[in-house]
Amino acid sequence: MSSTDSNRRLVYLFLFIVIALVYLVKIFSMQVVNKKYEQRAVNNALNKITLYPARSIIYDRNGKLLVYNIAIYDLLVFPKEVKGLDTVEFCSILGINRESFLEHMKMAITNSQKRQKNNAYNKSAVFISNLSKTQYAALQENLYRFNGFYIEAKTDRLYAVKGGAHVLGYLGEISEKNLKADATYYRPGDLVGITGIERTYEPFIRGTKGIRTVWQDRTYVERGVVKDNEFNYPAESGPDIFSSLDFDLQEFGERLLTNKRGSIVAIDPSNGEILALVNKPDYDPNLLVGESRTMAFRQLILDPRKPLYNRAIKGTYPPGSTFKTVMACIGLQEGILQPQTLHSCFGGYHLGSLTVGCHPHGSPLDLKGAITISCNAYFCQVFRDIIDNPGYSNVKAGYASLEKHLRSFGLGSPLGVDLPGEGGGNVPTIKQLDKRHGKSWKSSMIISLAIGQGEILLTPLQMANCAAIIANRGYFFTPHLVRGIGLDKKIPEQYRTKHYTTIDTSQFAKVIAGMAEVTKPGGTAWGTGIPTIEICGKTGTAQNPHGKDHSLFIAFAPRYNPKIAIAVIIENGGYGATWAAPISNVMIEHYLTKGKKSEAQYLIDQMLKGIVDQ
Repeated sequence: MSSTDSNRRLVYLFLFIVIALVYLVKIFSMQVVNKKYEQRAVNNALNKITLYPARSIIYDRNGKLLVYNIAIYDLLVFPKEVKGLDTVEFCSILGINRESFLEHMKMAITNSQKRQKNNAYNKSAVFISNLSKTQYAALQENLYRFNGFYIEAKTDRLYAVKGGAHVLGYLGEISEKNLKADATYYRPGDLVGITGIERTYEPFIRGTKGIRTVWQDRTYVERGVVKDNEFNYPAESGPDIFSSLDFDLQEFGERLLTNKRGSIVAIDPSNGEILALVNKPDYDPNLLVGESRTMAFRQLILDPRKPLYNRAIKGTYPPGSTFKTVMACIGLQEGILQPQTLHSCFGGYHLGSLTVGCHPHGSPLDLKGAITISCNAYFCQVFRDIIDNPGYSNVKAGYASLEKHLRSFGLGSPLGVDLPGEGGGNVPTIKQLDKRHGKSWKSSMIISLAIGQGEILLTPLQMANCAAIIANRGYFFTPHLVRGIGLDKKIPEQYRTKHYTTIDTSQFAKVIAGMAEVTKPGGTAWGTGIPTIEICGKTGTAQNPHGKDHSLFIAFAPRYNPKIAIAVIIENGGYGATWAAPISNVMIEHYLTKGKKSEAQYLIDQMLKGIVDQ
């Protein structure tokens, strides 16, 4: 063999070795160093199926079932696998048109691409959520004919009761904003709590999703389950939720407000648990369940009566004469008022051209009498004595002290109830008063605050909490609607903390002495009391610039070791004793006597039959 042939063979051998090394390095890189291709192969072979947990069951304080689960089904799609689809037949089965089909598919493609960016094995996306029974039945029989589509089970809610909608809340599809906030757990089409307990406690109620990962062929037909705990784990149901509601009391309150517009809030003052939170108008919570959810919601939101509006925590009203109880506490604390302090009333409070009218009654009055018969002149004088107190440098310093006391009662800002959307009412600041009355305002210019009018606004929840504060002689717990979560029944710490007012405990008995006489002969709510229960209350008639006065009443009972504090407001109901006081007092009796025959059935009959014109 010539040297030339020998060299040529060495060159060929060298080239062969080089090429072989290049391939070996590439294979090593693909299989060992670079996991991208392995991941791609796994992604194409695996289907990660979401296992939806059952949401929490919700009970009332006595174990009554309020909310439970039903199975619903979503139609999901692998957009890239939809080939040769008979669109006409597919749309006919689902009861949609071609335009709707294209819209759903466009959204599914977008959401599928988002999931791929998150390295999700399953590249499917929701095509239609919450199939109707008709759609589900038809698809079950024909789904094998439509490549790329499959059905996934999850849960929706049913309500075992027709009331309490504003407390319990409802579910809806997750919004884009909330989806971005927790994209690791939720995906488009998931149902989440929108209002009520369902929303506030969503992180508990939703439970924990599970995963079932299967091997699949290129047509996405399942070929077996992956035997690895990392890829398979069960869903965990949400823990049972125990509401503080006494639903028997809740339903009783809802019946009493038939043909009326307003709210009732009842609280256990010993712990802040809300016993009833009633709104009228309201709605049946089962309207916002299942396939009819969207249409029903549209009808409710367009209803001029605003049944979706949670008056109890969002509505703001002048508290009227119910506010005199708070003013009395502050006057006592400031030292400008004593139980024996006398003030005269000659048809109202008069100062120059200023007159604040009052109903006819004897004069002069002490503190107890002024609360019992609700004397406007008495509390106008108390108000002026507080903020014109010579112990302060000027009227604004006096008002700043008054404002500090009011805010210690939880007024002027949300209390922190475990419901979304709570309003804070309004306690006017000095800056607000400067803007409205000029910087040189005097106590006489804001005298309407003395009797719960003017700029002062409270929610029904705040009014009920004021009653609870007086019942407790100076402190309150943040009102809340859940008393236990899961087996250990723990609740967040903020609902177990006492909040003290700036008023000494000793001052409250002096105010309560007057409240205890309100339902007795001579009191403003005489004839609305319950003979065997000592109810401490205060009527209110709040001026309403939009129509007839509002009827208000706050109360607690019994006088010693109180079990319930309550506030009632009937919009356009007139005097506090006409509607609010009797409703409040029969609610108190209903709760405290538990199933016994009422001593005031005539009041119950009047309230049930009564109609308040709006």
